[in-house]
Amino acid sequence: MTLLPRSLYGRLLVTALLTTLAALAFAAFAIGAVLDRFVMHGLDERLDAQIAILAKAVRPDGSVDRNRVILAAPYDDAANGWGWRIDAGGRTIASPASPNLDAMRTPWTALPPPPIEDRALRHGPGDRTRALDWQDARGARHARSLTLATPAGQVRITAAAPRAIVDRPLRAAMAPLLGSLLLLGLALGIATLVQLRVGLAPLKRMRTALAAVRGGRATAIPDDQPRELAPLATEINALLAENAAALANARGHVANLAHGLKTPLATLALTVRPLDPDGTLGVQISRIDQAVRHHLGRARAATPGVASRVATPLAPVVEDLADALARIHAERGIAADIAIDPALAVAVDRQDLDELVGNLLDNAWRWATTRIAVSATRSADDRFAMLTIADDGPGIPEATRAAALSAGQRLDERGDGHGFGLSIATELANLYGGTLMLDTASLGGLAVHVTLPVGFAGPT
Repeated sequence: MTLLPRSLYGRLLVTALLTTLAALAFAAFAIGAVLDRFVMHGLDERLDAQIAILAKAVRPDGSVDRNRVILAAPYDDAANGWGWRIDAGGRTIASPASPNLDAMRTPWTALPPPPIEDRALRHGPGDRTRALDWQDARGARHARSLTLATPAGQVRITAAAPRAIVDRPLRAAMAPLLGSLLLLGLALGIATLVQLRVGLAPLKRMRTALAAVRGGRATAIPDDQPRELAPLATEINALLAENAAALANARGHVANLAHGLKTPLATLALTVRPLDPDGTLGVQISRIDQAVRHHLGRARAATPGVASRVATPLAPVVEDLADALARIHAERGIAADIAIDPALAVAVDRQDLDELVGNLLDNAWRWATTRIAVSATRSADDRFAMLTIADDGPGIPEATRAAALSAGQRLDERGDGHGFGLSIATELANLYGGTLMLDTASLGGLAVHVTLPVGFAGPT
């Protein structure tokens, strides 16, 4: 189990935010340490200057010349926390707020000696310098101490100051610093979001392009992809091309098989009907016909997602077929009213749509008296289109409509049809996830309602 989100956007965002927070925390710590060191260095220089002044009062023999001891501000005020002391020969000379050496707990540290002018005294053997921090009645205090080695023994000079001298400016500096880091963090967070949106935008565009291919609005993903995504786009387009080629090959075999078997089987069924009093031959022919249709349907659906990747404009198909049938049945003088939105497309292969609509229009032209009406509407959710083909002919009684949809069933033996038109249209509609229903037309004849999934026609 991973704590990272499953999405690339989430993973990159979490990683960037954690890295930014770590960097800002390190920056705050490092800058605070530098400021502390800088401010402390300034305080140490002031204390070292006082030690240098006091060191001038120490004679080479280790005694202290009191006349050279200078008590200057702020060391002359016992209440402000500044102070100094000189310990030599068991005696102590100190300012009013002298450092309490017994309370000092900080160990010796390797610090450079103060800038004392007496070079021999400064670098004498045994000279040592240390920084001290402690807490007493006056609060936190900081001191610098120099131990000099003299013939009379060690002389220790200590100068102290309140720790607040360091803490106050440090806190004053850290407040705007932290505010600036906070603003910087917000700016980096916004920059990260912008970077992720810009950086991952090609993936979103590729997903949109794939949706366009699936919806029939395009046949391939655009080639102008970023360098990292270009190989993926190339592979996807190659796969789409292979699927299209396989589909075209399968369509060719299906068309050949349909034309080779459909008409002979229908003719055979009609021929043996007078010679088959018990219906045995008819049952076997029907089984052969069902098997052929079953495998034709499987061949049509052999390529996954075919129905969702095509988009065939409906109006041109209907108009072309209507024009052809009007010439074929010109002697009947049938008037066809077609009302279909030119922008409406269905997710049906052009060959299948030609066969489906052609069978229905052919039936309408055969049985219409004077008029045919063809219209198409979208469903409320815009997912399906309903094609309606109505005529003013005799229609089909409701009790026999189910039989009319069965393969090879002719409700009227007049004419040269074989009884497969409505059944083929039904199978094709079902193949693409649609339906076919028979109803009574407002014109008085038969109305065929076919629902088909909507496609999205557009430039490819």
